[in-house]
Amino acid sequence: MTTNLIPELISEGQITAEVNGCLGLITLNRPQALNALSLAMIHDLLSLLRHWAAAPEIQAVAILGAGREGKAPAFCAGGDIRYFHQAVLAGDDSIEAFFTEEYTLNHLIHEYPKPVVALMDGIVMGGGMGISQGAKMRVLTERSKLAMPETNIGLFPDVGGGHFLANCPGHSGEWLALTGQAIGVADAVEMGLGDVYVPGAQMAGLVDALRTGDMPSAEHVVAAVMERVDVTPEAEHGDRLAQIDRHFGQADVPAILASLAADADPWAQQAHAMLLKRSPLMLAVTLEQVRRAREMSLADDLRMERDIVFRCFHLRPGIASETMEGIRALAVDKDHAPRWNPPTIAGVTREQVLAFFESPWSAAEHPLKELS
Repeated sequence: MTTNLIPELISEGQITAEVNGCLGLITLNRPQALNALSLAMIHDLLSLLRHWAAAPEIQAVAILGAGREGKAPAFCAGGDIRYFHQAVLAGDDSIEAFFTEEYTLNHLIHEYPKPVVALMDGIVMGGGMGISQGAKMRVLTERSKLAMPETNIGLFPDVGGGHFLANCPGHSGEWLALTGQAIGVADAVEMGLGDVYVPGAQMAGLVDALRTGDMPSAEHVVAAVMERVDVTPEAEHGDRLAQIDRHFGQADVPAILASLAADADPWAQQAHAMLLKRSPLMLAVTLEQVRRAREMSLADDLRMERDIVFRCFHLRPGIASETMEGIRALAVDKDHAPRWNPPTIAGVTREQVLAFFESPWSAAEHPLKELS
């Protein structure tokens, strides 16, 4: 291994890096937390990818999640939401750096000058989607479980979610964004959120080939994946796209809820029930986000998301925030009984929604002003 190709890492083993021939291999190594991202991990990912972008010896990069013996796999379950809760309560400004660096990382992967392969085996949610959706080759297995479940914690689908969900066919992006519905390999490929299917039984062999096989060029990296690609299974929701469009193409959240409520199909009733559990305010913010993002570049979408996430923690400071209440109910007290404010969609005003989209920064001061 050429050690000078691996910069000093600060995450104390939460990220590991290897070089095999022309391939830089990154492992998210926090398996007991389902490889959820810490600020130190994000910092190391940025450092590694920037270093390898400038290194002619590296022609391709692969990213995978460390496994747990005897447990289902996880690529990355998202950001560390307990850290968000603790940081806000402690007045810890590092949470601002977390989102700025994370969104910078998301942009870097989308614009990376060399092929990135994301081995999206198992759980891929939130921040895990952010670091995989920009990859040139998104590899899925039958164990892959993709979701943007942020509305469940009073947040919104960030990490570039506005961009990649807005580009899903029809209004399936709104469906995924609002409900947080998890999808498997076939639906992910159908909706443009994955590229190829490799059977789970082949993944260990693929990882071994990437680690130890002959990798003199990026073409060899791609070939190692393609040798194991199989026919994608049939999409679970493939025949639902017209129904999804009919309901989630409605003008606003009240109209979506009314449309679902009027549909006796069990699928529609389940989607309706899911929405009723989410933060009404953040449902409205999320719908606005995805629809604005359809007309935006990735960089502009990420700048918008940086504005929104700032407002999530500062419009109502501390425990009054919808996001803090959602995290409390899911991950801190674990009572699964969030007290949303307002409690129903009827109480959400247009002014409340638009306040999330007012940037606290001028264009020249924006923390993501360098993204292009």
